[in-house]
Amino acid sequence: MTATSLRQLATPQTSLYTNLEVCANRHPAKDAILYYGSSLSYGKLRDEAQALAGFLQQHCGVRRGDRVVLFMQNSPQFVIAFYAVLRADAVVVPVNPMNRTAELQHIFEDSGARVAFIGEELMEHVRPLMARQVDQVVTARYADYLDMQTDLPLPDILTSSGRQHDAQSPENDASVTRWYDALLHAYVARPHEAGPEDLAVIPYTSGTTGHPKGCIHTHRSVMHSTVSCGAWPDLPGESVMLCSVPLFHVTGMQNCMNMPVFIGATMVIMTRWDARCAAHLIERHRVSTWVTVPTMVIDLLNLGDIASFDLGSITYLSGGGAAMPQAVAQEIEKRWGIAYVEGYGLTETMAATHINPRTRSKPQCMGVPVFNTYALVVDPDSLETLGEGETGEILVSGPQVFDGYWNAPQASRDAFASIDGRRYLRTGDLGYVDHEGYFFVVDRLKRMINASGYKVWPAEVEAMLFEHPAVQEACVIATHDARRGESVKAVIVLRGGACTTQDDIVAWARERMAAYKVPRVIAFADSLPRSASGKVQWRVLQEAENRRKGLPESS
Repeated sequence: MTATSLRQLATPQTSLYTNLEVCANRHPAKDAILYYGSSLSYGKLRDEAQALAGFLQQHCGVRRGDRVVLFMQNSPQFVIAFYAVLRADAVVVPVNPMNRTAELQHIFEDSGARVAFIGEELMEHVRPLMARQVDQVVTARYADYLDMQTDLPLPDILTSSGRQHDAQSPENDASVTRWYDALLHAYVARPHEAGPEDLAVIPYTSGTTGHPKGCIHTHRSVMHSTVSCGAWPDLPGESVMLCSVPLFHVTGMQNCMNMPVFIGATMVIMTRWDARCAAHLIERHRVSTWVTVPTMVIDLLNLGDIASFDLGSITYLSGGGAAMPQAVAQEIEKRWGIAYVEGYGLTETMAATHINPRTRSKPQCMGVPVFNTYALVVDPDSLETLGEGETGEILVSGPQVFDGYWNAPQASRDAFASIDGRRYLRTGDLGYVDHEGYFFVVDRLKRMINASGYKVWPAEVEAMLFEHPAVQEACVIATHDARRGESVKAVIVLRGGACTTQDDIVAWARERMAAYKVPRVIAFADSLPRSASGKVQWRVLQEAENRRKGLPESS
């Protein structure tokens, strides 16, 4: 059964940067960003993006199509840097701020980026790459954009970053420029040339074979997703949006940054998640729209004094990454009188391919295909299209689908299938479509762990664990986590004579990989189960773990 979106959407045939230019011309004094009591107007956002674009071109030598790494936490500087890179006709390579040096090294080498915007607290992970992989860096101190006193609870990074600033940005390092120094140069950017077919963003997604792969997105694919995010729920330009999910990730990038810029909404940005601070921000700024993940909503509802906050301004609450527990969805409807609208998407699709209709959502459901999008369910082996209610692999096709993986032609070919003359992306998720055209995910075709919406590919974690001197073999599986949904568990066989502990391995892993990838649970074994061909049978271990946790084996 093929499902096609009944709604079509015409999007601007311009670069993504043009959205900021148009909005700043229309509403120069309007608040683009509210940041812990301080504000930044659309006019100022545009002016600073242009100045930094000039710096990239005139000082750093960035040219059309060059890749520029963006390695920051949520902040005004993230938004400004993102649009500065686009204004310079270059390509944004957003990187998870939880990544460590080894993970960063691969991204710099694979993307070919030689210039980067870096949060100063993250410079310790970049410095080992300076000179060899990185030529020029602009460092940002998030607290520089706090120009008003506030009684809001601030994250530590905003109260301690001054000390880090002095320690990590030596004056004599010509390859490192501080944010405001870059702005003070006041370089004038060359005329903007990028169009719909130029590359815009290359976000990296962890891979099944170990190394993350860059997803190639043009201005056209990002623009379609950007416009869809606002048009599907028909959000007005007067919307005030809480930006609590990471902006480096396509969900936050599209729903909490690019879409608000397109419609001229106001972004209330949080650098670190804090449920109590979020409650204050929603109440104080009359937040109307919140695109988030279930764990954040659960944290907010679990505040002991949640009833004391006036959160009734929220009229649209949406998210994805993991299914919202039914009991929590019912609590949302009871407390705020609105549904939690679930959606589905991938890094390869620059966020959503499916979203539930705002007024007719189904619980724990992907939704229906969004504008101009086709979806079907097929037998994963034969690629034969399946009927209503039959479980198979979900395939999607639409303007938001990426062009392929950067520097990975075989992986790009493997990612797509041609059916009835249409090119579809193979999602790797198993599901079915019901009689009304709503899609549901029931399982995974490939190994993957979903930790609070972060996708962890076991092969990548295993490859890093093998570098530990005491580890002979490792098999990574999912373990149930009441708050995060799933966490990472590693079953490890030690080398002969080696002696180590779970705490030692966890501490070692924390130094080398992003926090969400670090195994929360370590189990030591004498051997790993293997097939007749010698291949490790990870599914045997996964099913044993599911039984231990009282979960169904297909989970």
